[in-house]
Amino acid sequence: MNIDLTIGTAVAEAVKKLYGQDTEAAQVQVQKTKKEFEGDLTVVVFPFVKAARKSPEQTGAEIGEYLQANHTFIASFNVIKGFLNLVIDKGYWIGELNRMHADVNYGITPAGEDAPLMMIEYSSPNTNKPLHLGHIRNNLLGYSISEIQKACGWKVIKTNIVNDRGIHICKSMLAWKRFGNGETPESSGMKGDHLVGKYYVIFDQHYKAEVKELMAQGMSEEDAKRNAPLIQEAQRMLLAWENNDPEVRKLWATMNGWVYAGFDETYRKLGVDFDKIYYESETYLEGKAKVEEGLAKGVFYRRADGSVWADLTKDGLDEKLLLRTDGTSVYMTQDIGTAKLRYDDYPINKMVYVVGNEQNYHFQVLSILLDRLGFEWGKSLVHFSYGMVELPEGKMKSREGTVVDADDLVAEMIATARETAIELGKVDENNPGELEEVARIVGLGALKYFILKVDPRKNMLFNPKESIDFNGNTGPFIQYTHARIKSVLRKADEQGIDFHSALDTHLEISDKESALIQLLADFEGVVKEAGEAFSPALIANYVYDLVKEYNQFYHDYSILREENEALKRFRLALSETIARVVKTGMGLLGIEVPERM
Repeated sequence: MNIDLTIGTAVAEAVKKLYGQDTEAAQVQVQKTKKEFEGDLTVVVFPFVKAARKSPEQTGAEIGEYLQANHTFIASFNVIKGFLNLVIDKGYWIGELNRMHADVNYGITPAGEDAPLMMIEYSSPNTNKPLHLGHIRNNLLGYSISEIQKACGWKVIKTNIVNDRGIHICKSMLAWKRFGNGETPESSGMKGDHLVGKYYVIFDQHYKAEVKELMAQGMSEEDAKRNAPLIQEAQRMLLAWENNDPEVRKLWATMNGWVYAGFDETYRKLGVDFDKIYYESETYLEGKAKVEEGLAKGVFYRRADGSVWADLTKDGLDEKLLLRTDGTSVYMTQDIGTAKLRYDDYPINKMVYVVGNEQNYHFQVLSILLDRLGFEWGKSLVHFSYGMVELPEGKMKSREGTVVDADDLVAEMIATARETAIELGKVDENNPGELEEVARIVGLGALKYFILKVDPRKNMLFNPKESIDFNGNTGPFIQYTHARIKSVLRKADEQGIDFHSALDTHLEISDKESALIQLLADFEGVVKEAGEAFSPALIANYVYDLVKEYNQFYHDYSILREENEALKRFRLALSETIARVVKTGMGLLGIEVPERM
């Protein structure tokens, strides 16, 4: 049982016995004791003062005396004003370590057969360019949130909506048709998504040149942008696509195929995946049909020009366009169509959209519209709104080709990890094959941890050099500590030391050791809190704190050289449980931890 709840139950019992007041155990305020005071956990006494009709100090003392007399896990107590500081018996903590050590799935609540279903959408790339650093943050957050929700007992469907239609796609297609000379991924040696992205940039370069030329002829900038031959041809291509022109559709399918192959390779490198992928080209017509259905039911209305709108003024918002005058759809319509298909496919209880904070208004509106259209989860949908990621050099722009490519960044991180590990002598014992695997694990771990340790709702600055450091709050520091513990455990196994059976709860252990067990016991609560807050950062920073405390312990205490056999077994069991929690916690972030470094 959670120690906070155990204490809450004991305090509720004390308050009932001493003062006749009924109190819910969950309502008792229990917190970590501040470092300047003696104690492990502190109970806030003020809520019971009125029933006791005594001062906070007297009330705290009476409750403390009752707890110590009736519960063996309370070793001692002290009262500071209205705060009751409790020292927990070290035997209790050893018992907790026994429980955690025996549970190979400690911290994880598997989904039962009747568990609710959460669908989590992330990635949502466009097929006119490769994935970049911004997509990396989205994918890592989406994947980690999915793993955390699974650990909290939800059934989870990881989904992706690919934006595979629209004017931006036609720009790449037209540029390839005009300037590509039949170039393919095979003939160029380029990944398919990189190749298509190259032509998106080429389109923009030629388009800007046309605009400049028209302006030199006396046309206004606005007219020049609208009348440039390339953009007009791209718009004709889009119309031909919507009219199912066979030649345009064939080129679209070919180039999208190149992109999907490229995306799949990047997803594999990042270690993210999906249970179901939807395509905008398949959902936008569903959205139009759903809007027409809403129109017939009076949920929406049609203006004189033929356009269809939703009136959200009663919700404190404005009016929202759903179908243009010519009947074509907007992004909102497409999202409604995607929601409809998903609802047909799965019995969704909660829908989570992992999308940047520039779309906050869009999802506020979508929630209201889905609710009006009868989707049960519409009102409770979650827009996981995260901040932008920038580099020390500033923002990135896709059409100008100034983005940080995801594949290049992953390769750079792995190369840097390899160089750093060799420099620091971290991999001297490894053969070349092992070195490459460690470099991959550490490079990706550095990238993922640096991104996920930041509060997801904040904008962040990504600095590759800082992320690869083997000291401080970084992925490599945590990974190296895990490898260090596994090395100790291997030596213990070689020496035939049994540290897997239950430990003696009467063993004398240090304050540092009981504090480490207490920190381990927090893991279940941290996972639950991270699930409720949709925050991988809570787990990342918990794991760092655990590893930091363990390293201090490792520095100050002998493990294999400890002469007291019972204490040696205890320290090995403690180390193994910490390694397991580190591996589980990092796994919830999508980060591997090496057995050796």
